[in-house]
Amino acid sequence: MTPPGTPPGTAAGDLERWRLILGAPAGGATGPLGADAAARDRALDWLYGRDPELARRGVRRGGAGSGSAAGDGRSGDRTGGDGESVLTTVDWLDDVHRLFPKETIERLERDAVERYEIHDIVTDPAVLERIEPDRSLLRAVMRTKHLMNPEVLALARRIVEAVVRELMEKLATEVRQAFHGTRSRRPSRIRNSRNFDFHGTVRANLAHYRPDERRLYIENPRFVSRTRRHVEQWQMILLVDQSGSMLDSVIHSAVTAACLWGLPGLKTHLVAFDTAVVDLTSDVTDPAELLMKVQLGGGTDIARAVAYGAGLVDNPRRAIVAVISDFYEGGDAGRLVREVRRLVEQGTCVLGLAALDEDADPAFDRDMGRRLAAVGAHVGAMTPGRLAEFVAERIGS
Repeated sequence: MTPPGTPPGTAAGDLERWRLILGAPAGGATGPLGADAAARDRALDWLYGRDPELARRGVRRGGAGSGSAAGDGRSGDRTGGDGESVLTTVDWLDDVHRLFPKETIERLERDAVERYEIHDIVTDPAVLERIEPDRSLLRAVMRTKHLMNPEVLALARRIVEAVVRELMEKLATEVRQAFHGTRSRRPSRIRNSRNFDFHGTVRANLAHYRPDERRLYIENPRFVSRTRRHVEQWQMILLVDQSGSMLDSVIHSAVTAACLWGLPGLKTHLVAFDTAVVDLTSDVTDPAELLMKVQLGGGTDIARAVAYGAGLVDNPRRAIVAVISDFYEGGDAGRLVREVRRLVEQGTCVLGLAALDEDADPAFDRDMGRRLAAVGAHVGAMTPGRLAEFVAERIGS
């Protein structure tokens, strides 16, 4: 994070940057800060000065040109004795938006919410009215909405709606591409970049390769046609673990279900579970409202959710049941394996997704994952786009 200010490369600029990086104890070696740098230092100290690691290392907060705040995210006692007023969260946001570039502001706000859990970032109306919606704030709203009064909830919904809209716009494009049709190997006269046959074009134009220029000249580009799938009625049943560790997957599951809803030949269900099971299918068309109803936390009874999902299946050989969980079963692990085996044996495709988000970086009970894979489940992690491709290919097969 490089604060703006004195241009880099000057002695004063380099010293100020080192002082901001090292903190107040370095002030004796780097010299005093200018007005803008001192304001940036106060803003940085308000946030990062609350890190418990500093106390363990014996670093004393405060000092000339440096502010401090208590761990509740609002204000605290200054230690420098310069008599300036303390920062509130609203003051701090005003300062960082004035003092730092956009990418730094985003990092500071994300750390405030995720690293230091400063709840009034998402529970103070004055803060919510001015903060820019992003995914870290959506996660914070999901975690803290039970603390919000109706006025704050209404403002928080703005964040949920804005981020969900952004996610849906991106995923809807991927879903449309996945369900548009498979490429056949038959030549086509329709010259469309999506249908460009790279390998066929290279083979057809090898006679035009010029070794001296190391170039292949294309005189006869090749394209392939697309075949429309013959679609029979399928079901997509998403069973989503709403424990806190699965938050990103809950968000992406809601958006994925909304994008799949209404596709020809596909009936989509969305079910959230902890120790209880809640069918959210009626809210799938409004994922923002759906997410505002999700209750994070609690225990995990995956077997009960799978049994509920099995009861929704109309035609076992035309159904995909996706269990999105970290698979740390708080209920009957043996029952979970039996329920999955029963689904697989009746011809249902069972996906065990340890993550459904943009990173597809799973953390899950690998022993349970192996047990489910052994009875026929497909266990792993997917991005929402890849799940859409999987569903499209299965329906079209």
